[in-house]
Amino acid sequence: MVRHLELLAPAGNADIGIAAIDHGADAVYIGAPRFSARAGAGSGIDDITRLVRHAHLYYARVYVALNTILTDQEIPEALEIIKELYALGADGLIIQDTGLLELDLPPIPIIASTQMHNNTIEKIKFLEGIGFNRVILARELSLDEISDIRRNTSVELEAFVHGALCVSYSGRCYMSQAILGRSGNRGVCAQPCRSRYTLTDGQGNIVLADKFLLSLKDLNLMNTIPDMIAAGITSFKIEGRYKEIDYVKNVTASYSMAIDRFIETHDGFRRSSSGRIELTFSPDPEKTFNRGYTQYFILGRKEKVASMDTQKSIGKPIGRVTGIGKGFIKTDSTDLKNGDGLCFFTGQRALSGFRVERSEKDRIYPNTMKGLSVGTILYRNLDIALTRLLKKPSARREIEIEMDFVQGEDGICLTVQDENGNRAEQYTACRYEPPRDQVMALEQVKKQLSSTGNTPYKTRHINIHNNRAGFIPVSRLNGIKRDALEELTGVRFENLPRQTSRLTPNNIPYPVKRLDFRANVLNDNARRFYERHGATVTEPAFETLSETIGRTVMTARYCIRHQLDACPKSSGEGHPLKMPLRISDGHHIYLLKFDCRECCMSVILEGRK
Repeated sequence: MVRHLELLAPAGNADIGIAAIDHGADAVYIGAPRFSARAGAGSGIDDITRLVRHAHLYYARVYVALNTILTDQEIPEALEIIKELYALGADGLIIQDTGLLELDLPPIPIIASTQMHNNTIEKIKFLEGIGFNRVILARELSLDEISDIRRNTSVELEAFVHGALCVSYSGRCYMSQAILGRSGNRGVCAQPCRSRYTLTDGQGNIVLADKFLLSLKDLNLMNTIPDMIAAGITSFKIEGRYKEIDYVKNVTASYSMAIDRFIETHDGFRRSSSGRIELTFSPDPEKTFNRGYTQYFILGRKEKVASMDTQKSIGKPIGRVTGIGKGFIKTDSTDLKNGDGLCFFTGQRALSGFRVERSEKDRIYPNTMKGLSVGTILYRNLDIALTRLLKKPSARREIEIEMDFVQGEDGICLTVQDENGNRAEQYTACRYEPPRDQVMALEQVKKQLSSTGNTPYKTRHINIHNNRAGFIPVSRLNGIKRDALEELTGVRFENLPRQTSRLTPNNIPYPVKRLDFRANVLNDNARRFYERHGATVTEPAFETLSETIGRTVMTARYCIRHQLDACPKSSGEGHPLKMPLRISDGHHIYLLKFDCRECCMSVILEGRK
């Protein structure tokens, strides 16, 4: 049995989504016109239609995110959008709000957003049981946990492999709503996790001052793809609907190549879409936006995952300062270019940077020398050469075809077949005229049929029946080839495999019986849904609460104590930090609560300054 692997890339808009497909994505996800968890990355119906058309040519899929929680007043509009999305050919709907499941939805496959807090076997089994086609797993899960979920379920499993990390479990962060009235579950998170905080201990002593205590490095699981496949993941998701097109091109191409390398050495696997890409650049994820990389918890709690000194991109380490002269520095890096952006950490661990005005062998002339000293580690966070390449057309994706050419006494028949088995045939009447040179005539036919121009096809093999070809005008050959390829494109669209799924309401028990604000119930439909499945909603969504002091505004597997080598499990009872710990951004105070048994940290809004 063949297992299909899907590389899923972000589409902040249709143009970025099209670029992702061209650079090797098997699917893309894009925001609905409204109610997307990235409200600033919603797309209009016309844009989504254009993206679907391009993706479907390659049998790639387009999933649309409508994954905020909704008010009662918004439910009817959401339903109309869903119907429109299904009609235009969207391949799946990513949702968070269970209230949508109480509606008469069109038969579009439903995908459980990671905002639904999909972190246990019981939760995933429930989602499968009520009709979800796919579950996007919590980013915090390890390979062992994913394997356990796979052994106990059969629903499709999707996992993030690259991009920015929320410090909180997705769907369980209320900090932005609590302090600014901007709800992450409503798509307008203000990202307070990327702010500076001061950590104090139980005696009021400052442990760390003015650091990015909740800001995590970026995820990079490229090297664990084989292990994730073995654990049961079939869709590998790149985060980034707010990312620019250069980022999406580079990262998508990198992961596409990684998945292809796996398939080349493992039987029984193939990509879920058609066509292969040719690039004009060498992809490298370290050369685009990153805060430093982490594998997070995929291999267990084995590394420090926070980026406490900066929330900005540091890029790729490229060497050290080896010498300083008048207006220049020397480095052990040899490939720097005029216009590159470099950065470094000062002695106080503050991020600083400069632009390369001129590069001459080992000498670099920066626009500022401030803060530089011998031994300083340099990072390149703007690779000007790569940026210029990515601003141009940088990939070509082609579907392999075979051609069968037959010339009889009264006409020519050309049959084309693509890699998916789709066939098209064109016939043109013309009397056979013997060529002056049979070998040259055959070469002329092969040459003209091999050239597919700006079409999405690449000719892999041409069979000329009986090695017989007469004199044929080039215009006639090009015409029959053009008509055959146009017909093949139409056949591809007609034969597009489209998955449909219709939910049938049931009363499978929900794994939790009492639900507080963390169930994110904002409408009556959602309340009815949980009640039908045997759960009691004790309070509505956080967004409705009049008082938030004393509430848990964040739940995370990330732990500040572990980050600071003060974990009781690994450091013993003699760890240096005195409880309780608090963090403050200068305006709000938060109490940190640690559950060592579950290995997680809660952030509780304790007061305002």
